[in-house]
Amino acid sequence: MRAKKAPTLHQQIINDIEGNILSGAWPPGHRIANELDLAEQYNCSRMTVNKALSQLASANLIERRKKSGSFVTQPQAQSAILEIHDIKLEVQSLGLPYEYQRLARSTRTATSSDRKSLELSENADILAVTGRHLAGPGVFCLEERLINLAVVPEAREENFIDTAPGPWLTSRVPWTTAEHMIKSVGANEHYAQALDIAKGTACLVIERRTWSHNGPVTHVRLTYPGDRHALVARFTPTDPTGKATAF
Repeated sequence: MRAKKAPTLHQQIINDIEGNILSGAWPPGHRIANELDLAEQYNCSRMTVNKALSQLASANLIERRKKSGSFVTQPQAQSAILEIHDIKLEVQSLGLPYEYQRLARSTRTATSSDRKSLELSENADILAVTGRHLAGPGVFCLEERLINLAVVPEAREENFIDTAPGPWLTSRVPWTTAEHMIKSVGANEHYAQALDIAKGTACLVIERRTWSHNGPVTHVRLTYPGDRHALVARFTPTDPTGKATAF
């Protein structure tokens, strides 16, 4: 029987780092030893280490940052554009513990901006709730939500400390129509602090409005660090012959 061939140093470095990442020993954001230290640890050339790290980066297991080093990547969630998804389930599907943190809650007479967001008349009352969704040690997204108290008066009594408003609304108010707007923005000081990222970092923003038979229900702005979320859409042709009209 032929003896099993020992892995090369290049492959051993890959196997060791990959094992630490997949086992959870190295969580997202963990900084990996620099090339010189790894070369000394494995008694090999720096070129061998660089090749191994480049392969791990190509597999999206690590992120190489110029002048900063190599870090375990944040797992990236995918959600369908035309669905109203549960953020808690998204996080758990990544194998990470989930937590919701309420940052602010207030009731007020709708401002001009609120009325525009929810298509409300003057003197309407709204509930404003801001919170963060956490994935493991990191912030997954920031949620800024307005709720129309004329349509959902029971929300006035909810504190939303342990439960995010989204699942609470979904379980209580049947919605009939939803609208999504998607854009990319650079994080200003407020969002950088809330998401624990550097100012100017690219962020994915999803703004959604939902309506019920009784009128507008809620407007929510979800802001994600751009490297932690992706949107997926599947379409079917509208031509009755079944022929695709665009590619």
